[in-house]
Amino acid sequence: MKTKLFDYQLPPGLIASRPAEPRESARMMILPADLPAELARHAHISDLPAQLQAGDLLVLNNTRVIPARVSGRKDSGGRVEFLLERLTAADTALCHIRASRAPKIGQQLYMEGEVTLTVVGREGDLFIVRWESGPAGLDLLGWLKQDGHMPLPAYIQRADDAQDRTDYQTVFARHDGAVAAPTAGLHLTTALLEQIKARGVHTAEVTLHVGAGTFQPVRVERIAEHQMHREWIDVPQVTVDAIARTRAAGGRVIAIGTTALRALESAARKAPEQAKQGLVKPFVGDTDLFLYPGQQIYVVDRLLTNFHLPQSTLLMLVSAFAGHQRVLAAYQKAIEQGYRFYSFGDAMLLDRQENAGEV
Repeated sequence: MKTKLFDYQLPPGLIASRPAEPRESARMMILPADLPAELARHAHISDLPAQLQAGDLLVLNNTRVIPARVSGRKDSGGRVEFLLERLTAADTALCHIRASRAPKIGQQLYMEGEVTLTVVGREGDLFIVRWESGPAGLDLLGWLKQDGHMPLPAYIQRADDAQDRTDYQTVFARHDGAVAAPTAGLHLTTALLEQIKARGVHTAEVTLHVGAGTFQPVRVERIAEHQMHREWIDVPQVTVDAIARTRAAGGRVIAIGTTALRALESAARKAPEQAKQGLVKPFVGDTDLFLYPGQQIYVVDRLLTNFHLPQSTLLMLVSAFAGHQRVLAAYQKAIEQGYRFYSFGDAMLLDRQENAGEV
């Protein structure tokens, strides 16, 4: 299966640089499994509660975005930009470093906030850095929260500002660790979640700390040759139990975003026999699961997701869920209808389609 099959042309004016205000006023394309993309329905996020039924289970990714981007200079004087990938301890991290010349092992970096880091190793394209010195009472995470910038994707062509600390964060964010937002969750407000609860719909949480690799394009000709980036997940027992109760009662498991879906499907693959029944087991650890057409989706019945970049692993995941041709046809319909795309853009509500692996 070739990467070029997942390409499409997007007018630049449809890339959202700010979220809809209020959040639930964002548009929502609804595509049930029994409808072709041409007959997709058009609504708004405020209409989401009406699309749910008592006994359904909404699964949310409770990761919290870290202000992960900081500027500085090398000890040789050259400028650097630090972008966190993952905290590995209170004083060490994996990160991306952008510089005219890559820093060497042992080189020190003098960063905003009077912080000194030392490059102590490499892991592929990533650098391993160690905290050397900084203001009293701070560690790496505390420094980033104080002096870091929100890591907006490159396609949002503006500098981050104070408002992004709210806009680029879900209202249910709990656990620090992401360097990109689980964007479908950005649409949900506390009031909307209360409306959903009042309809007899339950919620459960997983954690997937979204890495910067989520924005990397697939650069190989054949997608099966792509090496998926690793992300840390936690699918706890309480969520496993909620899924089991939902299945027993005939309800649907609805993932809010591709990251929630990927966490659940990763856990499912740790217990293949249970996965066939739409169940999962608890799992904590890394996932490099790459879902694309031809692979089975076991757990998630419906998916709320934003519109994703061409030739991206996220678009391939959505195609595995709802069908390649249907999804690209829906994207074309969204373009014709003026939907807003990407992280701050509009959303789709999709049903899982059997035989979605056919291209």
